[in-house]
Amino acid sequence: MKELQSIVHILRSTTNGVLATLVKVEGSSYRRVGARLLWNPEGLRVGSISGGCLEDDLIERARVVYTSGEAQLVVYDTTSENDLVWGVGLGCHGVVHLVLERVSGLSPALKGVADAWEKRQAAVIALAFGDQPQQRGTLAGATAQGTVWVSDRASALAVEENAARCLTSQHSHYSRWLEGPNSSPVLWEYLPPPLRLVIFGAGNDALPLCHLANELGWRVVVVDPRAAYATRARFPLADEVRVLPADAADTLTWDPWTVAVVMTHHYRFDVPILKAVLPLNLGYVGLLGPKKRADQILGELADAGLKLTEEQRSRFHAPVGLDLGGSSPETVALAIAAEIEAVLNTRDARPLRQRSAPIHDRS
Repeated sequence: MKELQSIVHILRSTTNGVLATLVKVEGSSYRRVGARLLWNPEGLRVGSISGGCLEDDLIERARVVYTSGEAQLVVYDTTSENDLVWGVGLGCHGVVHLVLERVSGLSPALKGVADAWEKRQAAVIALAFGDQPQQRGTLAGATAQGTVWVSDRASALAVEENAARCLTSQHSHYSRWLEGPNSSPVLWEYLPPPLRLVIFGAGNDALPLCHLANELGWRVVVVDPRAAYATRARFPLADEVRVLPADAADTLTWDPWTVAVVMTHHYRFDVPILKAVLPLNLGYVGLLGPKKRADQILGELADAGLKLTEEQRSRFHAPVGLDLGGSSPETVALAIAAEIEAVLNTRDARPLRQRSAPIHDRS
């Protein structure tokens, strides 16, 4: 997600270049569908489509696309047990399909994505990857508000139907474009807005959490009733810094892609904040502090009439964070961010070596 955010930011300055997008994976691959790399001859290189083993060859192909203006479909097959492709031994044992297309500034489809994200809405991009040059590249962009752009090569009705399916299911999918012998596969990529983390509490231990969340590409909002703590000078990387009474937490903007961590260190602040936040059905709510303290707060809220469902309770994580063993503000931030990532991806956070199933879902 951060990768695409960076690419969109750069393309706003009308940079000419070649955009490579990973559109299909068969078997194992370091990166998944939607990975992107932006390149231009002036030395710009943002993003990646592998662990570094394919990029050099891909850039050579990008030079051809940049000169010709003709989109390319590139397929790398690393399934051989004795794979020594490009002399590096990729070892991923998968097949990856990429579309390379020349870009000049922010395309209408990507602009639609950026605009949707600013409104905290999801978006969809359609990418064709057929055998013929005219069957490759970006076909359309859409949001919940409707289609934002359609290529003259695409059917408006097909775009509307597939975009609606994407937005309803909240998953990417494939379809066929142009029925018959010239049919071409199309990736309909679901692009939710970046995760938004609201940190209640602007103490020193909130600083590394804000920094790490920013590094992950999350939007960060820091909120505290104390004006001396909630300042832009203390949190230069935050997207918003708000001075807000604890009992006004429900006046913030909340959406399905927002999570919250409460770390004020003040019981009198935590109670009204959780009273407002817990019923919102957020995907994750964390509370810093011992379990006994969390149980006491829940008991007080229950006595005041707040009835939480089992699902709401299951989304409340107190004490917040994974058990990583660290105690410094930085390691606590890592534990919190890691737990948020695991919860939102419905993973149990156990070591990957204990996982019997593939790490990533197959395309």
